[in-house]
Amino acid sequence: MGPYQLQAAIAAVHSDAARWEQTDWLQIVVLYRLLDDIAPSSAVTLNLAVAVAMVHGPDSGLRMLDLLLDDTQLRRNHRIHAVRAHLLEMTGKYDEAGTAYAAAARLTTSIPEQRYLNSKAAQRNR
Repeated sequence: MGPYQLQAAIAAVHSDAARWEQTDWLQIVVLYRLLDDIAPSSAVTLNLAVAVAMVHGPDSGLRMLDLLLDDTQLRRNHRIHAVRAHLLEMTGKYDEAGTAYAAAARLTTSIPEQRYLNSKAAQRNR
């Protein structure tokens, strides 16, 4: 099995769920771990962190993201900060989430993403 088959399997598991809450997150974790073994990348680790958070709780996902943030190049990726903000929100750490949403907004070049992330930051920094 190669990376494309694993990516297709991940997509298939996601498409089987009518809502994100019904996703078989444990199966997604297993598939991302297999993908990480044969085609490691920061994107795979980021997606794995999300899946791990859905199975084991947001703190588990945050620990994985902290490892990515140790890399100065990856620290400039807005997606890492956006995911971190969402996971912080899930833990109830709203001030930290607002700061992370603002960081993500500063780092993205997409105007729609900037608007969304800035609105999330504003909601959390009240």
